Amino acid sequence: QVQLVESGGGLVQPGGSLRLSCAASGVIFRVYTMGWYRQAPGKQRKLVATITTGGNTDYSDFVKGRFTISRDNAKNTVYLQMNSLSSEDTAVYYCNANGGFRQTTYWGQGTQVTVSS
Repeated sequence: QVQLVESGGGLVQPGGSLRLSCAASGVIFRVYTMGWYRQAPGKQRKLVATITTGGNTDYSDFVKGRFTISRDNAKNTVYLQMNSLSSEDTAVYYCNANGGFRQTTYWGQGTQVTVSS
């Protein structure tokens, strides 16, 4: 019944920007910590950023100063604003939700981000 649907991925030139969105349904959104992860071909999935129910954010070192995670509880949506993109940011980006009274984790199907000239 829980569904996370990512959108906003695509092809962008180096130095460009994209904003990813993740719309959640079937959950009480405000009680979940939300996160973004990414996985490049042949690499393990890595944490990009998280935002707690209280709005506290945390970022991996490789995106600090370039990416911003935010949430809109009224819209059941979490965002990832990505600026100053480079080829090293090319990956499938996955939305994650963790929390609720059963401490359950959910994943979206992912959205492809390709940074290339």
